[in-house]
Amino acid sequence: MARRRTGPTDVVRAIVHDRDGGACVRCGTGEDLTIHHRVNRGMGGAREAWINQAHNLLLVCTRCNGWFEDNPRESYAAGWKVRRPQIPSEVEVLYPDGSHYVLTADGVRSVMVGAGR
Repeated sequence: MARRRTGPTDVVRAIVHDRDGGACVRCGTGEDLTIHHRVNRGMGGAREAWINQAHNLLLVCTRCNGWFEDNPRESYAAGWKVRRPQIPSEVEVLYPDGSHYVLTADGVRSVMVGAGR
């Protein structure tokens, strides 16, 4: 029996890769990249449809992906991780260029202006 795929589709992966410029959103490297869920999928995979949409996903290197788990306070503060019940599209994300962005489910990245901070 084939394993049930619980991650994002290839189309969503491509959207995230393009949105994030083919580089890790924390350190900027283009090597050993993977898809990171800002809100954890939880046991058994995705229950909510939005869990595998672009606003909940970041392109990161495997080293930074591990760093997020080892440094939760900094990861939540930068928006690389998001706590339930927050919605990922409402939590800004710090990118390597020092800008904070809001991400949408359709793969758009918008700069936060003023009032957000």
